[in-house]
Amino acid sequence: MQTEDEKTIRYKKRRFLPLAEKMQIQYMVNVIAKDRLDNISAKTISDPEHYWRICDANNAMHPEELVLTPGRMLKIATLWN
Repeated sequence: MQTEDEKTIRYKKRRFLPLAEKMQIQYMVNVIAKDRLDNISAKTISDPEHYWRICDANNAMHPEELVLTPGRMLKIATLWN
């Protein structure tokens, strides 16, 4: 965006989180001790950088909280638009 004095202002487009309740669940994954979200994402989605998809499916704002408790079941959703 350009201002009147020709300064450029950069910004990121806001991302609205999808409703987890409306996602189709593909897998359920049991968290084990010392698990990491990027490793879970690599195994289930085939891309460690797509851990945010697991966060969306589990309504998580803080990704690290998803793997703190061994035995927790994580939802892995199918790809959505």
